[in-house]
Amino acid sequence: MIIGYDAKRAFRNNTGLGNYSRMLIGGVWNEGCRTKNNVWANNDLPILLYTPSVKGRHEHYFDKFKKNDEGANNDLPVLKVVAPKGVWRLLKSVWRSVGVSCAVKHDGVELFHGLSHELPYGLPKRVKKVVTMHDLIVMRFPEFFKPADRVIHRLKMRHACRVADVVVAISEQTKRDLVELMGIEEEKIRVVYQSCDSIFWIGGKEIRSQEVRSKYGLPERYILCVGTLEERKNQMRVIEAMKRLPEEVALVLVGRPRGTYGQQILQSASDRIRLLSKADFADFPALYNGAVASVYMSRFEGFGIPVLESMCCDCPVLTSDVSSMPEAGGDAALYAAPDDVEAIARQLLRLCEDEDLRQQCIEKGRIHRMKFAPEKVSADMMAVYRSLLDN
Repeated sequence: MIIGYDAKRAFRNNTGLGNYSRMLIGGVWNEGCRTKNNVWANNDLPILLYTPSVKGRHEHYFDKFKKNDEGANNDLPVLKVVAPKGVWRLLKSVWRSVGVSCAVKHDGVELFHGLSHELPYGLPKRVKKVVTMHDLIVMRFPEFFKPADRVIHRLKMRHACRVADVVVAISEQTKRDLVELMGIEEEKIRVVYQSCDSIFWIGGKEIRSQEVRSKYGLPERYILCVGTLEERKNQMRVIEAMKRLPEEVALVLVGRPRGTYGQQILQSASDRIRLLSKADFADFPALYNGAVASVYMSRFEGFGIPVLESMCCDCPVLTSDVSSMPEAGGDAALYAAPDDVEAIARQLLRLCEDEDLRQQCIEKGRIHRMKFAPEKVSADMMAVYRSLLDN
């Protein structure tokens, strides 16, 4: 099996789609090494990463995968990066949309996976095609996008879903949206949940909660809220709910401001409402683990990664009772309607005052999070690949 990936975001994006891409590519490689089956046998180049540029924060991320399953150096490049050459280097966006198809044909790729809503135009017919659809927010909430972006996103998504042999949805919510809003046949869709970055799967590891609290000057008791500061993420309702909580409990917002909404939140900053727009990603697990609870009241998500991150860091979480959040949180999370400030405050107060409830949420989270363990996600995706190549 020779797999090709659209790896632009794996190299360039720091969060979200970038984390998903890195986690999945690395997980599939590890799954192949772990199973040691004939899918990977006698294959010098099992994974090819097609990216318009390798420069960026994560350009060395995949170096660690150029080893065999026993950790020894391997002379054969089991993972290879493919970037544009010649004149294509001046037309990188065109190369990603069209030129990749020529490279895929030349490289003998058997299966190509678009990891973020799109597939290149002109992929050879013999190549099996998979696309991951994370959400259809551009269709449900078009007002959050510029007019030109709406058109471009919709065109790319429709093309990818049309030519794909399998459309992977990261949640049942996304699957429902694909059927309802794009008319995709259910039998063409496979739900393969996503995981979160390996940094959050702390297990029994010791993490530096007190050190990180001192680093950012945080109080002893705080509620954590991670996510871009934008209207859909709905942080303003959480800020309003904080007025009903004890004064000694602070709210720590981790995320970059976007648009007018983000600027309004910046103006709400105070000793009690802390903003960390440039927190180190390496500190996120300790920020979660040191919090009384986390809160994520987004109005709509394809999955809701902060909910899973919270559970992985033994942090009780309150989230919205809409879209995919109940899938992510299961019976381990507490819920409230995203615009019900009273309910948000009431649930947060329970987490602040009831230590038994907190511990129950933590214990349930340790069980529920295994549904999204990286090894399970990788094995499920490999099963999708095999089902295509066996037919």
